[in-house]
Amino acid sequence: MAMTLDSRPSATTLDVESLVSMAWNGRIRVPTFQRDFRWAWEDVRRLFDSIVRGYPIGSLLLWVRPASAQKLRLGALSIDAPESTDASFVVDGQQRITSLANALSPDAEGDPRFALSYDLRERQFVRPPKNDDPLVIPLSVLFDLQKILLWFNRYPGIADHLESASAITRTIRQFQVPAYQVSQDDPKVLQDIFDRMNNYGKRLTRAEIFSALNAREDNSQFTLDLVADHIATDLSFGTIDGNTVLQSVLARRGTDVKRDVRDEFSKPGDEGRDKAYEAGEAALRRAVTFLQQDASVPHFSVLAYSYLLVPLVRLFAHHPDPDPRNRSLLRRWFWRAAVAGPQQFKAGTGDAARLLCTKVSSDDLTGSVQALLEAVDQPNPKFPDLSGFATNQASTKIVLCSWWAAGPRNPETGEPYSLQDFAAGVGENKTARDAVQYVVPSAPKPYRSWAANRVLMPILDVDPVEASALLVAGPDRTEVLQSHGLTEEIVRLLRAGAIPDALKARQELLGVNLAIFLERNCEWGLENTPPLADLVLADENDDDDA
Repeated sequence: MAMTLDSRPSATTLDVESLVSMAWNGRIRVPTFQRDFRWAWEDVRRLFDSIVRGYPIGSLLLWVRPASAQKLRLGALSIDAPESTDASFVVDGQQRITSLANALSPDAEGDPRFALSYDLRERQFVRPPKNDDPLVIPLSVLFDLQKILLWFNRYPGIADHLESASAITRTIRQFQVPAYQVSQDDPKVLQDIFDRMNNYGKRLTRAEIFSALNAREDNSQFTLDLVADHIATDLSFGTIDGNTVLQSVLARRGTDVKRDVRDEFSKPGDEGRDKAYEAGEAALRRAVTFLQQDASVPHFSVLAYSYLLVPLVRLFAHHPDPDPRNRSLLRRWFWRAAVAGPQQFKAGTGDAARLLCTKVSSDDLTGSVQALLEAVDQPNPKFPDLSGFATNQASTKIVLCSWWAAGPRNPETGEPYSLQDFAAGVGENKTARDAVQYVVPSAPKPYRSWAANRVLMPILDVDPVEASALLVAGPDRTEVLQSHGLTEEIVRLLRAGAIPDALKARQELLGVNLAIFLERNCEWGLENTPPLADLVLADENDDDDA
């Protein structure tokens, strides 16, 4: 039966003062199927600039329904929301309402996304100044008439600007925002509206739509973001993107990871969303541990292709503890697939995960590993290029994994870096750019962009310019040098200022080391012999005529 609204939406307008008050008092809620706050500071600034210019900022869609008392998180604000018979859940307008409620509240001033002031001199919204400037007023002050008067009493020298400041205050407080209010008991109807509205505007990711369609009315839920957070926190692997997490959860349940997810958990007897998420996380955890311990991939930022994680999750979901031989062959498959890249698949990366997942059988570990190896059996694989170093490229990620496998040491302590060090060096970045340093920052072209001019130092408490000096000093110098692909001769050339000769020598050494790393992991030319236990050996007497 088609879903319909219980009643037609009622159109109204809410001024910013009322809207913000509702948010601060907990009368505005964000339903669980909404995505997180995504705007940056510039987006918030433009919103307020539109308001003072009188530009429209779009309408809101609010779902009016009862709500229980709960502790809310709205942007940087923590709100004790009381029980309400007519709370307004935001179906469309979350980014705008969150921005208004936070930028106008003194409790959110410490969050850089919402730190806004108004420059009376330039008549524009700006970041808060580092030093006190009476003519640059915090937005939380500008929004409060009493605080405005206290501000001008504090700075009597700017009295001539009181009228213009008061005008901005009135403009913001009285700005009218159109809103549609919908009364509806069935959250699925609102989720359907949310999904349709998404198709008319900036599209959500597939993972966000999946989360929306499978969200619960309360906040006690297992989410894709929570799965990613657990992996990042517990394994120091960094944050896996939502679509890869989604495909990982789906891969355990079926090979087609691009299937329609609208009715994923609606079949009779289905295990349900929470169990699917929990089991998916467990399999993802085993796959990531394999990458870190067996395949020398310390962090998601240096995983050459994210789609390779998905078939690994499917395999570890159904075969959680592979025997040593199959585990070794699985490492061989991973690195052959990483070096060959998506060009080996006719559909490219779009269908690569789906195709590889079809090779993984739920009841045949050895057959699955053999099928995966056959899928990436490519002759003459392309060797990663060391002449260009870019941390967002797959070839550089492969190089970084080879460096990690060499056990790079901290030149300040002489101790090998840990997975936690690597994760800390990468931080919130999507690439490992902050975990590598220049050997010679001022090296001439083309040597400056060579891999030979970079070194993996995820934790370093000195200026990057001093990195090359640290490489030739400190405890256990020989081990430190070797761990970074350096020799005494290269160091001598660096000290002598023979930068091109030093980098040429190191480039050659890194090439040799990379070749050894890939040969050890890819094992090109070797037979993909399965475990002995899975070999069917014919009886020597079977062919006898006795």
